[in-house]
Amino acid sequence: MCSTTFSSKSHLKAPIHSKEKSQVCDINNKRYCRNTDLRTFILTHTNVKHHVCDICHKHFTQPGNLMRHLLTHTKEKPYVCDTCNKGFSQKCHLSRHVWTHTKEKPHVCDICSKSFSQKYHLRQHLATHTKEKPYVCNICSKAFPRKSSLRHHFWTHSKERPHVCGECNKGFAVKSKLRLHLLTHRKEKS
Repeated sequence: MCSTTFSSKSHLKAPIHSKEKSQVCDINNKRYCRNTDLRTFILTHTNVKHHVCDICHKHFTQPGNLMRHLLTHTKEKPYVCDTCNKGFSQKCHLSRHVWTHTKEKPHVCDICSKSFSQKYHLRQHLATHTKEKPYVCNICSKAFPRKSSLRHHFWTHSKERPHVCGECNKGFAVKSKLRLHLLTHRKEKS
């Protein structure tokens, strides 16, 4: 007999051991084991976001996403690596981090045999072989191979510069650009 416990009756009814994904999204055909998971996913298509952060007013489709987001404000990092004591706000980030210690790279590119510790990085890498750029800016039509690159690019169209240098007060749209800028101050001091 199984000793798994559930937070609701609907979860108890789902075929968790068979992993059968019988619930199908009508919009993109993505499959789910539980009807509740499908209903939650459908909210991503409708863009309905009922859960709002009291601190920055960012909206979320799911309460769990809001809870994870709140940790960015508190700087709380309850998930700690046993090897190096580095803390993480999300369990999945800790799991990803653990690979850095094992050096294991189980995800291998079929084209060039380069290996990656995370499936996500393999998917990003595959775009380098295809030269595909599916993410297009709706303002200037510039195309990008990764969604994150497009998100960073959007800031170039905005006057907003939320990442500010503590040394000279220069503002940057993207945090990575601020980090590069901070190196210029280190060079000045040495």
